[in-house]
Amino acid sequence: MRTIFRFTRRLFVSLLAIYLVLFGVTRVIHYPEPIAAIRLGIAPASKTPTLMPFHVVNASSTPAQWDVKAEPMPEKVDWNGSNIDWATFLSKTSTNAFLVIRDGVITYEWYSKSTTSKTKLPSYSVAKTLTSIMIGQLISAGKIKESDTFVKYFPEYETGGNFDKVTIQSLLDMQAGVAVSDNYPSGPSGWGVGIAQMYATTDLNFFMTHNRKMSWDPGTKSEYRSVDTQMLGFIIKKVSGMSVVDYFSKKVWQPIGAADTAFWNVDHVGGLEKTFCCFNATARDYARIGELVLNDSSNIISTEWRKRLTTAVTTLDHNWGYGAQVWHPFEGVTMLLGLHGQYVYVHPQTKTVIVKLSDEPTDSGNDEALTVRVLQSLISTKL
Repeated sequence: MRTIFRFTRRLFVSLLAIYLVLFGVTRVIHYPEPIAAIRLGIAPASKTPTLMPFHVVNASSTPAQWDVKAEPMPEKVDWNGSNIDWATFLSKTSTNAFLVIRDGVITYEWYSKSTTSKTKLPSYSVAKTLTSIMIGQLISAGKIKESDTFVKYFPEYETGGNFDKVTIQSLLDMQAGVAVSDNYPSGPSGWGVGIAQMYATTDLNFFMTHNRKMSWDPGTKSEYRSVDTQMLGFIIKKVSGMSVVDYFSKKVWQPIGAADTAFWNVDHVGGLEKTFCCFNATARDYARIGELVLNDSSNIISTEWRKRLTTAVTTLDHNWGYGAQVWHPFEGVTMLLGLHGQYVYVHPQTKTVIVKLSDEPTDSGNDEALTVRVLQSLISTKL
């Protein structure tokens, strides 16, 4: 019995010592404390937002109402050359919510067993387009210009090199060249890579200070890099004089008639929103964003910025068009896209918006391109 007690005591002391060392390391590198970091690393995609600090985005006091009309989905859809059942498609792509809106009317609405119309689900990089909408408003108001450099607003980050040449335009179009690639981690060892550091950090100012190396001259190459969008978030807060959530709530979320509060994860409470990701809302309110991109009668998005959002200026993954933090997989399509299978798919010609929110693994192969083909096939579905 004494042997067991001594062993248990030594094990406890050893584990405590390891924890204290790790705690010290995480404090130095501005990561969550070790247990919180582990929980964040192993949680399903839809659960991670609740494990990080956040700021609340206030809903509208006069929420817009949806009309609803039933529309059956096709019995079969094409998936990589095979016809699979609709239910199989939803399950295969780990769908949490799926909505179809035709001409402002919800015609199809489906939720998984663990999800309802009130469940707040993560956007991941869908948030990039939300960030672009705010940047467009500041440009339309004459407060910033696309030709402005990042360091114009943050001279403390000047390096004397190419980082100082990064412009708002190059950030919008994924052409900045800041050396933080979107190579997502696999397993615990991957949490040391730049994109993971930016996602987990408790201090984005610390992160930016230590990530100003460049991969190419700004404007000379296009590559999807989330750090570009985070730098736009820095600018929104600095120029507006407001937190990102307060600005977004006042200028976008409330005007579109969002029915529910949302929340945006931050580095720390009172800090900066992680504008490259980390916005969380209900599926119906994501659909409101889709409707805003489709048809904005209240001038939340100016005519000039709407043209910017709907025009590809470069080509990125899957040979899809890209510009101003928006994807264009097919001609005439505007798509908000996020990791783990988050889609807000907008087809102006048919006045269709499709929202798909999912829990796909980080490495889901070619599922992204296959899913987009399914979404495009629904455009021609008749009521």
